[in-house]
Amino acid sequence: MSARLALRAGVLAYLGLLLAAPVALVFWRTFEHGLGPVWATISTPDAVHALWLTVLIAAIAVPLNTLFGVLCALAIVRHRVRGFGLVNALVDLPLALSPVVVGLALFLLYGRGSVLGDALSTHGVRVLFSLPGMLLATIFVSLPFVVREVVPVLREIGTEAEEAAATLGATAFQTFRRVTLPAIRWAVTYGVVLTTARALGEFGAVSVVSGRIQGRTETLTLYVERSYESFDPIGAYTGATVLAALAVCTLVAMTVLQRKEPRT
Repeated sequence: MSARLALRAGVLAYLGLLLAAPVALVFWRTFEHGLGPVWATISTPDAVHALWLTVLIAAIAVPLNTLFGVLCALAIVRHRVRGFGLVNALVDLPLALSPVVVGLALFLLYGRGSVLGDALSTHGVRVLFSLPGMLLATIFVSLPFVVREVVPVLREIGTEAEEAAATLGATAFQTFRRVTLPAIRWAVTYGVVLTTARALGEFGAVSVVSGRIQGRTETLTLYVERSYESFDPIGAYTGATVLAALAVCTLVAMTVLQRKEPRT
């Protein structure tokens, strides 16, 4: 019994030292002078725009990656499309690559002097240093999560229920909506939560393709970095606190969903 308690205490101490203590310190630094400086900072036009842009990018990237993730998982597990073995491996590429490398690759692909970049520029489409480039970077780095949550669940549930629905005359869409989707809904939900957290906290790839234009292409993570480097600790702490609060909300949402998941 004492060994079990010692193990628990060691795990809690380790997590507290590495995770809880730094986050708690950020919160304390943010509010040590009261709410007035915090509100004055977070209500500035630059901070409001950074928060709005961060939420906007996540609001676009998450649904797109959710739709892609479900379709890709179905193609990998159910339809056995030729060549999707390679796709299955490529899906994990954003997890292996550094986000800075992702940003550099997008910069080379859409930058001035590249074939694709020049072709888009002639049609008035600007990718780098604007919302499209930041959105592409965020979609890239957050792409794998829904796929990786749904694939094992599809393999586990098998195809018996889907085959039975097809035998009874259900169309492919009806089978997906009434049989497959309810079976994978928790996996999709977990994937959405993880994708949202990744999209909100992205820094490396976005910092390369955004140009970090204050008040225009500056997300909340970039706002924190600029504030800290500009010797504005209140701005940096406030932005970091907002990001931490979003992360905590994501963690709470995931915990609630796990408790609601039916046990078998």
